[in-house]
Amino acid sequence: MTTTGEEHARALTGPWWWARWRSAVLDGSLALVSAVECGAEGIPFARDAGIPVSVGIVFGLVAGSVLLVRRKWPIAVVLVAIAITPAQMGFLMGIVGLYTLAACEVPRRIVVALAGMSLLGTMVVTFVRVRQDMARGDLTLGDWFVPFASITTSLGLTAPPVLLGLYVGARRRLMESLRERADSLERELQLLAERAEERAEWARSEERTRIAREMHDVVAHRVSLMVVHAAALQAVARKDPEKAVRNAALVGDMGRQALTELREMLGVLRAGEDAGRRAASVSLAAMGVAAAEAAARVAEEVEGPCLEELEELVGQSAAAGMVVDLSVEGDVRSYAREVEQTAYRVVQEALTNVHKHAAGAKTYVRLAHRGAEIAMQVENEPPPEPGSASAARLPSGGNGLVGMRERVLALGGVFVSGPTDAGGFRVSAVIPAV
Repeated sequence: MTTTGEEHARALTGPWWWARWRSAVLDGSLALVSAVECGAEGIPFARDAGIPVSVGIVFGLVAGSVLLVRRKWPIAVVLVAIAITPAQMGFLMGIVGLYTLAACEVPRRIVVALAGMSLLGTMVVTFVRVRQDMARGDLTLGDWFVPFASITTSLGLTAPPVLLGLYVGARRRLMESLRERADSLERELQLLAERAEERAEWARSEERTRIAREMHDVVAHRVSLMVVHAAALQAVARKDPEKAVRNAALVGDMGRQALTELREMLGVLRAGEDAGRRAASVSLAAMGVAAAEAAARVAEEVEGPCLEELEELVGQSAAAGMVVDLSVEGDVRSYAREVEQTAYRVVQEALTNVHKHAAGAKTYVRLAHRGAEIAMQVENEPPPEPGSASAARLPSGGNGLVGMRERVLALGGVFVSGPTDAGGFRVSAVIPAV
């Protein structure tokens, strides 16, 4: 788990400018040690300067306690350390101050300038002190020792804390960058999860709509013809037994076809449900893609009708007593399965509507194969008798035209339906061939 930016901000619970209590305790301890060091070093400084010892001790305590503000004002701490270098005090404050300055978010030119000032000041003071010791006879080494001691001492007190501070600061900035990237990645994952959930819901909605459309196309047409044949069977059962037997056989065939199509569709749906249960443990980000792919897979696996079955469809309506005239223009060729299935369903639903609302009316079915599209039109004349439109008492759900329009528009086609001037009804659709 990563700590987000807001959680990191809430973690700043230390007093004043400290992020944590342990940081405050650490700085307080360093300041106390630095104050004791500077206070002890203030005694020889007071003697050399000819001032009261108490003044030198107080001066050292005050100067050393400046280390307490090293996190808030690191530049001030380094400047104080450089200022008290001639008094030979504040070595701990200088080392810690340079480390803090190099590790914090201060421009590099300021770090280089202050580090150079500290290096130069330490070098000069060491050079003077070592020379004085040799002049008093405390050191009996050669003259080469004076520059050697001043250079090594100044480098030893300046270079290590600066280099360590630069390393710690770079590492800290790297960790902060990684934390920000983790926060950004977490937000992106949340956004992807939300989008995946929306996509999954959209896929489920689209699949429900598609299933409802397929169920309507399968059930409505077959059952409508079965009702028409049953009505005709009832009318001719005593007058023409042979025709009644033929109508009964047609009713049975249509019922078996409807059951077969429904069984195929339900079988694919159950397979999709099993796959959905197996994918329940998959992450939410993959759920939307899986749902969309499942919807497409279900649509592919259900074998739909094609234009070769159009004559059989028209023949079924003719066997139910409808006068149907089928005409085909252009060179017959094959299309994509979606195009042929949509064209078939448009004609099927239009004929079903004629059975429901204009029983006995003569109907014209026209199919035109064009260069880049396929066009179809189903037009019926007014019913011969006003009361025959609902003689079979077929119910209507009002979803047939809506389903046809959705199918055609989904393929980039054009769908138009409406009454004719002669009192009939016309359904026209044009679907791109590609």
